[in-house]
Amino acid sequence: MGIWVIIPVKPLNRAKSRLAAVLSPEQRQELAEYMLRHVLAVVRTVPQVMGTLVISRDNRALAIARDFGARTVQESGTPELNSALMRATQIVARWKGGAVLVLPADLPLVAGEDITGLVEMGRTEPCIVISTDQHQDGTNALYMRPPGLMNFAFGPGSFQRHVQMAQEAGAAVKIYHSERLSLDIDMPDDLKSMRVLVPGFDISEPSNPVQSGDYKL
Repeated sequence: MGIWVIIPVKPLNRAKSRLAAVLSPEQRQELAEYMLRHVLAVVRTVPQVMGTLVISRDNRALAIARDFGARTVQESGTPELNSALMRATQIVARWKGGAVLVLPADLPLVAGEDITGLVEMGRTEPCIVISTDQHQDGTNALYMRPPGLMNFAFGPGSFQRHVQMAQEAGAAVKIYHSERLSLDIDMPDDLKSMRVLVPGFDISEPSNPVQSGDYKL
């Protein structure tokens, strides 16, 4: 049974509010789109991945996802992230997916090697593979085999929560270390690091038309 990548995306026009001191609203939206496109492009190069499922209430984010061949779930209202991820996982389980990998949309350095590494570490079942951020606080990637093995607990301090929950679920817990995965873009210092590490980085992306065909939650 195959592996599905689940990518939750906040509304692009409200993304990265903590960068307001250094980027305009338009620049923050362009940055969010840039990183989403990067994550989607990387995921579809990995042969072990059966499919990608993007969940968002932002029509533009969903349209971008479909341009990359991803399936989409249209959220409504103001969904809570962890509940939305559980609903998306249930959809993947109905599609006979054997494992899920949750990836944030703000990982500008993630590479196919990282996704392959997470998958290779998670061959046993039941198993959880986690990659944390540069502060060892949050969760920047979470691989779960089988889907639905435990609930999600994304948010501040989620790395230790996910480890504890996986242990309580009786799963093998493995930590995937990657400098590329550890960089997510939340604060001005993160943006400085990105500009150093991504040669030619420019926050400008073309527009994409909104398409139809979402799944509804």
